[in-house]
Amino acid sequence: MKIIELPIEFEFNGQKNCIYPSLFISNNDELTLVDTGYANFLPLIENEIIKNGYEMKQLKNVIVTHYDDDHIGSLYDFKVKYPQINIIASEIESTYISGEIKSERLVQAEDMLENFPKKDLEFGIWFVQQLRKLKHVAVDEKVNDGDIILDSKCKIIATPGHTSGHITLYFPSLKSVITGDAAVKNYDDLIIANPHFCLDIKQAEQSLNKIKNLKVKYIYCYHGGKLTL
Repeated sequence: MKIIELPIEFEFNGQKNCIYPSLFISNNDELTLVDTGYANFLPLIENEIIKNGYEMKQLKNVIVTHYDDDHIGSLYDFKVKYPQINIIASEIESTYISGEIKSERLVQAEDMLENFPKKDLEFGIWFVQQLRKLKHVAVDEKVNDGDIILDSKCKIIATPGHTSGHITLYFPSLKSVITGDAAVKNYDDLIIANPHFCLDIKQAEQSLNKIKNLKVKYIYCYHGGKLTL
């Protein structure tokens, strides 16, 4: 039983970037992927999983920490190619992922577009278009704060702020936590993700402190990678 990070390198606006989806491997070698990258990232994530010595037929679950285009962009593609997977998300985020409710991120982006500086307007329009193009997927398992999943190995921790239903995954026996965007690695410290996109800064700061107070040794951040304490 272990967690590994899957570094996915890509270019955006001519700059090199990297995100770090996490992969939990259970005692019976079943795989749980946490977050799926941008649209069309399925082959990149597949390659990383295979590179680490696993087969895609071992993939049992995909957990979504929250609704953002860099976290759910390839979720639909995963479900189409691997229909056996069990998609897990919080009760709140599942309503956006499934399309029951217009996502709060899209509402925010559309509102921000009205006041975007002229120099950033092109990015704002692109961002709204990316969110509108996301394909909806039904969530198989809806979770809430304190729920225990993955054969009792993982505890769900509600970490709202970046989005309302953001969740963090705590693995006590591994002394590990997977943070999504509730915490970002910044050198040897943790900070909140881009404050301009936080839906509630105060909640985001409280959630970050909640993560910092966990008794863990390894913190897996989607942005910045693994932090060892």
